[in-house]
Amino acid sequence: MNKTKTHSKDKYIVIGKDGPYLVYGGVPLHILEIVNNQEGMSWEWKEGKTFENGNEYALCRCGKSGNMPFCDSSHSSTGFDGEETASRAPYSRQAEHFDGPSLVLSDVQQLCAFARFCDPGGKIWGLIEETDNPEARSLVIREAMNCPAGRLVIHDKKTRQEIERPLEPSIGIVEDTPLGCSGPLWVKGGIRIESADGKLYETRNRVTLCRCGVSDNKPFCNGSHASMKFNDGLMKRK
Repeated sequence: MNKTKTHSKDKYIVIGKDGPYLVYGGVPLHILEIVNNQEGMSWEWKEGKTFENGNEYALCRCGKSGNMPFCDSSHSSTGFDGEETASRAPYSRQAEHFDGPSLVLSDVQQLCAFARFCDPGGKIWGLIEETDNPEARSLVIREAMNCPAGRLVIHDKKTRQEIERPLEPSIGIVEDTPLGCSGPLWVKGGIRIESADGKLYETRNRVTLCRCGVSDNKPFCNGSHASMKFNDGLMKRK
């Protein structure tokens, strides 16, 4: 895997002021379910239902829609406060770095979506110190690549190249079945995101957007859905 700069020019998301995510460009939309391994750790992603949608659609951001994952204007009647509080600084300026023998791990903790792929086989922050071992190196890369939020990014220490799997532009509706709750929107493949004030966030290969309505790092997920046990009802209707 080489360093990739994936950007989708015709697919983008506009954040409505105290309203939904407005999606343009016919972005594919489907359910992505977290699946545990035999040890009960997050291990893989299972793709579920694909939604039929047009070139433009609106996704719920307040967490109250009766037509999940789409907006039904519930934000208007519930007084949803969608103020964007996330930093506009590039990822590289926010990240803390952890050096290993062959890899460097970058981490922006406030982006954590609590998907827990950084835990199997040993937490990634400890494993990074063992990356002179090919098995540990492979596991570190796997754990980082499965982080939907892009909180965790890996660089090759020798080449200084970012190790990133190219992702096709799409939006995954995360369902955390092991934890019994619904998660964020996983925005993949360099889809640009425009704030309500018209400014652009850094375009990245992996980000997660809050859809439970209570993140204190809006528009990004901060794992609040897990503590509140947010449930969109979609898995009952799959």
